[in-house]
Amino acid sequence: MLGVDVGGTKVALRAEAAGRPAYDRTFRWPHGADAAADLAVLAAEVTRLRDAWGPVDAVGVAMPATTDTAGAVTTWPGRPSWAGLDLAGALRRLFPGAATAVADDGDLAALAEARHAGRDDVVYLGVGTGIGGGVVLAGRSVPGRSSAEVGHMVVDLDGERCDCGRRGCLQSVAAGPATLRRAADGRGAEVSFDDLRDGLREGRDWAVDAVDVSCRALAAAVVSLGELLDPAVAIVGGGFAAGLPGFVPLVAEHARSAGRAGRPAPPVLPAALGALSSLHGAVELARGLSAVPAPASPVPTP
Repeated sequence: MLGVDVGGTKVALRAEAAGRPAYDRTFRWPHGADAAADLAVLAAEVTRLRDAWGPVDAVGVAMPATTDTAGAVTTWPGRPSWAGLDLAGALRRLFPGAATAVADDGDLAALAEARHAGRDDVVYLGVGTGIGGGVVLAGRSVPGRSSAEVGHMVVDLDGERCDCGRRGCLQSVAAGPATLRRAADGRGAEVSFDDLRDGLREGRDWAVDAVDVSCRALAAAVVSLGELLDPAVAIVGGGFAAGLPGFVPLVAEHARSAGRAGRPAPPVLPAALGALSSLHGAVELARGLSAVPAPASPVPTP
């Protein structure tokens, strides 16, 4: 079985089968490419997978894009050229003879993290190029008819414009690109992810302040989700959050201080699967298609 985690800047693949080491591969999308060029790159990676691993019988795909019931992409700000793409058809061509399914990356990440933690009631926020999220209650993803768009919760009506077109979405404040832009404004020069990480370690004001704004916004989302859903735990993951020292503890600190008497904020924990939550969720989606029993818990690759 194969899990594919499709992101705005990179794609991760993980193939699993009993009795053999997993196949893991991550690649970046070509800069500025259109959907056809992206699919050509993905096809080359699938050929590489088959050459090294062999055929797969089930494929689960984690996607940040919005898709319709027929499997077509309706919108994806991260890669706008994908709008209108028949994703279901493209997957059938890429994986002939295999069962395929697509689900929201945040929902899959939440399910994978909830299962790993042994918790039935979890909210998940994944911080990367965008902000994905998911809600698991009584062991099931909710809402059932659509994904939980945590990244598009409005936290500031007069805030920055989000790539969805609205102002003040959590994503417009706390996603990786928004944090890097804010850090660059404070520094007066362009800031890469490595610059931001190093600036945090060195206690540079431009880095500390930029990250603090993001963590406060995420904490506000955690507190609000706690008021609505009363989850046992809030889990913060995603590659951006996982790669910055002290990021999740700072979200936890701000959330804890924003709790109220009789209704504390849910405890905030780092994703146990790190930046791989959605990928492991995609593998679980494929596992359900192939009816292969799940192991006791997914184990992240070092």
